[in-house]
Amino acid sequence: MISSSPERHTFQAEGYIKRCEEEGKEPSEDYLNLYKSYQQRDKENIVDPVWQKDNMEYDLRSTQWIIDKVKGDDVYAQNLYASMCNRDFTKNDVWPILTEKRWSCSWRHAGGIIADMQEKGDYIDWYCSGIRDAKILDDDEFRALTKEQQEIYMRNKAYVGEGMVTDEIREDLLKLGWIVLDDEESDV
Repeated sequence: MISSSPERHTFQAEGYIKRCEEEGKEPSEDYLNLYKSYQQRDKENIVDPVWQKDNMEYDLRSTQWIIDKVKGDDVYAQNLYASMCNRDFTKNDVWPILTEKRWSCSWRHAGGIIADMQEKGDYIDWYCSGIRDAKILDDDEFRALTKEQQEIYMRNKAYVGEGMVTDEIREDLLKLGWIVLDDEESDV
């Protein structure tokens, strides 16, 4: 079983349709079919043994314990998203290491993987989530916030920038069978 979001690959198509409606134009079927082809390709990939081999996305979307962590904690989900941005990974196995086989993905694709793992939303829910307002509140400012605002503030402080790998994520990816390659290792 592989986790998937029913809303995956819909954000851009929905935005396009809305823009067409605002402009009084009819949406192009060819353009809409492009997004349908993304959805179809994903359906084909998840059952393809060649796509599954040495593919961190497949391992993430098909391993229940890490899916549960992503579903249960948005901070963990964001930290996993951020770790996939601007990073290379290799399977912790002799042949992929010796042949320097790498896995990586774009920021948008990383966001889509998290949406699939949570089985809701699309890439945009995570895209650029590490880029936050860096305003630090003093104790008085923090206490002046409502409880809900305090919770949001604390959660956002726990988000990390794209490319950052927390110790917990690094350890979990290793348990999953993947090594995070540091910059100097990626350049080899």
